[in-house]
Amino acid sequence: MVNHKPIIGISMGDPAGIGPEIAVKALAQKEVYQSCNPIVVGDSSAIEAAVRIGKLNLSVCPVTEVEDAKFEYGAIDVFDLQNVDMSQLQYGKVSAEAGNAGFMAVKKLIELAMAKKIDATVTGPINKEAINMAGHHFSGHTEIYAEFTGTKDYTMMLAHENFRVAHVSTHVSLRQACDRVKKERVLKVIQLSHEAARKLGIEKPRIGVAGLNPHAGENGMFGREEIEEITPAIEAANAQGILAEGPVPPDSLFPKGKSGFYDVVVAMYHDQGHIPLKLTGFNWNETTKRWESVNGINITLGLPIIRSSVDHGTAFDIAGKGIATPESLLSAIEYAKKMARL
Repeated sequence: MVNHKPIIGISMGDPAGIGPEIAVKALAQKEVYQSCNPIVVGDSSAIEAAVRIGKLNLSVCPVTEVEDAKFEYGAIDVFDLQNVDMSQLQYGKVSAEAGNAGFMAVKKLIELAMAKKIDATVTGPINKEAINMAGHHFSGHTEIYAEFTGTKDYTMMLAHENFRVAHVSTHVSLRQACDRVKKERVLKVIQLSHEAARKLGIEKPRIGVAGLNPHAGENGMFGREEIEEITPAIEAANAQGILAEGPVPPDSLFPKGKSGFYDVVVAMYHDQGHIPLKLTGFNWNETTKRWESVNGINITLGLPIIRSSVDHGTAFDIAGKGIATPESLLSAIEYAKKMARL
């Protein structure tokens, strides 16, 4: 390679959504190239269309090997999978064809990282219905990465600036989520959170652990999961030298996490963690009828490779209109760069 900056692979996401648009808008920022070498994985014709939609003064350079990428600002390198028929693509529409293209971009991204062709991976938004229509039966990126990296112990961590939330469970029903609050799983997520914070350069991470029940169970009055599962996990983590505290009632825990009291907060289930994070990073302006910010990223912990992602969907309602913001993707790239350098 021409320099020693980390190579960051970026999957285009579902081509019928905003993934290609936010990718080209992110790579229109010259500062991205100052500290990493980005390459988009997907279909070059979809990326060229996104450049036109965004009215950007950029060229697209298709390659079939990472080694052939030039990593020069103004010319977007695309590991070209040639799997999108732009004459048939409809922006904002769920389809098996678009779902397959988005899925294959993620799969190739993982393959490149596992082969050490790239140093970190960043994923654009995919549509779960579309990938399942295409015959790829996964509930999201996290599960795809686990399958193709052979990872059994993993979790999702959301982040907005220094507010980070890891999850004991994610894409299961609420009833199943309660059943998954077990000592072994809670301890594993605390450990993964500790390791992730260390990779981000935090020497002694402080981990705050949420309760499952109202008031963290109120000493067993509202449930015994805190007594029988969560507290033993925290005690086991402390015995390993991890600075974990809790179980803390979530309505107290998350404001403390947002304020920097904790480096990572461990949530017991999907919505418990997602809601406070998105309340922080997503801001709608009722006057302009636009999102002023759509910020927040998703990191998969426990993998043998680095993976960060936008924490928003395909936004089919605005796809192809040129108004999507790359804010979340830029944050995801920044996190990937940081983790790749350490």
